[in-house]
Amino acid sequence: MKRLQPPIMVPRQIDLPVATATKLTNGVRLYHVSTPGQEVLRISFVFAAGSAHQTAPFVASTTLNLLSEGTQNLTAQQIAEKIDFYGSYYDVNIDRDYAVVTFCCLEKFFAPTLQLAEEILLHPTFPEEEIAIYCAKRKQRLAVERSRITTQVRELFSQALFGKDHPYGVSYDESAYDRLSREEIVAFYRNYYTANHCFVACSLSDNPQLLSAVQALASKLPAGGSETPFIFPTPHPTKHLFNPFPNAVQSAIRVGRLLFPRTHPDFIGMQVVATALGGYFGSRLIRNLREERGYTYGVFAGMVNLDHAGYLAIATEVASEATQDTVQQIFLEMERLCNEPLPTEELENVKRVMLSEVLRIIDGPFGIVDVTIENVQNRTDNNYTNRFVETVNLITAEKVQDLAIRYLQPSKFTTVVVGDCDIKPITKR
Repeated sequence: MKRLQPPIMVPRQIDLPVATATKLTNGVRLYHVSTPGQEVLRISFVFAAGSAHQTAPFVASTTLNLLSEGTQNLTAQQIAEKIDFYGSYYDVNIDRDYAVVTFCCLEKFFAPTLQLAEEILLHPTFPEEEIAIYCAKRKQRLAVERSRITTQVRELFSQALFGKDHPYGVSYDESAYDRLSREEIVAFYRNYYTANHCFVACSLSDNPQLLSAVQALASKLPAGGSETPFIFPTPHPTKHLFNPFPNAVQSAIRVGRLLFPRTHPDFIGMQVVATALGGYFGSRLIRNLREERGYTYGVFAGMVNLDHAGYLAIATEVASEATQDTVQQIFLEMERLCNEPLPTEELENVKRVMLSEVLRIIDGPFGIVDVTIENVQNRTDNNYTNRFVETVNLITAEKVQDLAIRYLQPSKFTTVVVGDCDIKPITKR
């Protein structure tokens, strides 16, 4: 019997559930995705309490990570034991803009898990002994991490793009953990873990009592006082930064430039450009630096979206002796995208990669919640996913080339190298 490969199907439309939005009496926005038949539930509390908002070094991440280390009624050990007993899941995550507190549980253990959520969110005590243990561990871990070129280049790249004093570029010496006080942590919690800094995203079954219970908990968040909106300073990019790392066998390289956040009309198009350049395993940079030259195991290019900025970044680690040519090849591949339209087959492959990634992300209610959170953070809704699919499907090779010409000028790029070998900056075109 002859075996035939099934045809490759490219989605033209994705039916992503639209989250039902409700504004609670204290101002919290709650986004509910109904998931009938699912026994596992998820509730994520998203606070505008990322590191860009912190009032003292490391206070944002410390506050978030210590929420569950003791409350008015439970010790840290009791909280951990209860989470384990119910088979529930508790997780926190922080970036420059947001802190996210997530609870997952089986529906039959929803009530006790929500009680734990209330303790953690509304009644943390931040015990002095837990603060001391956490800060000592984090100080030691950060010192170890900063002994690696990958950590150094990541921090230097943010500094080079935005400026060393910008909220998105600043970094602190690990000794700042020694000066972090409980008073600063409590003040940050009281100012930022409030209703006016929060929205909630959840995936629940069609039991209305579950949604009512989440609404009741979210309604207990203190309203928070009125604040003067924080105005982000203007970034001041640096053209080139090199941090010597004597005797390093590899160089860590970051190349990128400031562009725009996801609300910009060219953001999706630039995602196509970035994917073609280095966003998947068959990309131009993979073929050049890995397959043809053997300089690296991997290289990645992608668009990064922040609340008040966005940028294109290219990242790789290569042997020290290949540093200069690697940077040269990166710019040559960008120049090729400017000078030559993508062949039809390559463009169609890029589209398939991007759209299949969308399908992978939204495969299940938890992925849909993640997408919902990202859409809310970017001041849009779940209809954005179909706009993304439509834009990717309709983009032409000519449009990709036009975007490359407009945004891939070497003179606008920042290059950061950490290693034993510096490079000569690329300045042509």
